[in-house]
Amino acid sequence: MVDDDQIAKSKRIQQRTGKTFHFATRVLPERVREPTYILYAFFRVADEIVDGAETAPPDEQRRELDRLRDAALGRIETDDPVLSAFAEMCDEHGIADEDVVTFIDAMRSDIDTERYETYEQLEAYMDGSASAVGRMMTAVMEPEEPEAALPHATALGEAFQLSNFLRDVREDIVDLDRVYLPQETLREYGVTEEQLKRFEFDEHVESVMRHELRRAESLYKEGVAGIKYLPEDCQFAVLLAAVLYAEHHAVIRERGFDTLSETPELGTLRKVKLFAQTRWAWFRCKDPETVFRRVSCVAYGDSETNRSGAGHGDRLPAR
Repeated sequence: MVDDDQIAKSKRIQQRTGKTFHFATRVLPERVREPTYILYAFFRVADEIVDGAETAPPDEQRRELDRLRDAALGRIETDDPVLSAFAEMCDEHGIADEDVVTFIDAMRSDIDTERYETYEQLEAYMDGSASAVGRMMTAVMEPEEPEAALPHATALGEAFQLSNFLRDVREDIVDLDRVYLPQETLREYGVTEEQLKRFEFDEHVESVMRHELRRAESLYKEGVAGIKYLPEDCQFAVLLAAVLYAEHHAVIRERGFDTLSETPELGTLRKVKLFAQTRWAWFRCKDPETVFRRVSCVAYGDSETNRSGAGHGDRLPAR
């Protein structure tokens, strides 16, 4: 049985390291909210092994991730409160072992992979780093039709991750020497990696950002279309998370698509305003797609009420 101390520790980790996710988590029903704290804490523990301020040599990182995986799957004993809580939660909610393994494999790839040649390669990485997270969250929510919900959860997890990559271009270069923009997209628009490392923003980098924002927004549409398959008491929270993560695109556009000069942030006041707008729209119409069209910055091209400021050229879906 997961105890209060384990939940409290996990919650503190989420509050400290995942402010946008935590904002949305708080409106989940308690039966899902507490397991979500544990899920997120486990993800952060794994992430810190490869991306922490002080990391061990690569072989030691791999061994630690293997230990983490085996503890999470209940193969070995652990006295770590986060790992033991996560293992118990996996058993309780039937979280698939393959999703845990896929997630850990993605963390392993971060040890020695710093570039992705094609979007397909990046997508394979995100299936572990983000989409598997969406599938685990879906298992915790326990929808009546999981087979209908899971493909959309996969897409939404990918959308969240891609938004983070687009927001964090500068931070990933400075802190991790990683470039998550596909190399093929950079070449298509005439952008070199050296230019990114010099933080030289121009119209070519802008074109790259527009391209990847369109791709991410196509994923948001696909993901939000499946929120209706989740339990009613979870739909608003997932919808709010989608609105908040997508809002980073509005901030990026406001900055002229420049995420090389500094990392844009979504302020608390803006989050609160979006929460109020989303709650009011949800009160009037409990259809996730309709509310997302009305409140989010993602343009559908056929909605008079959509608040997007994107130009026509940003409305073409591209995956």
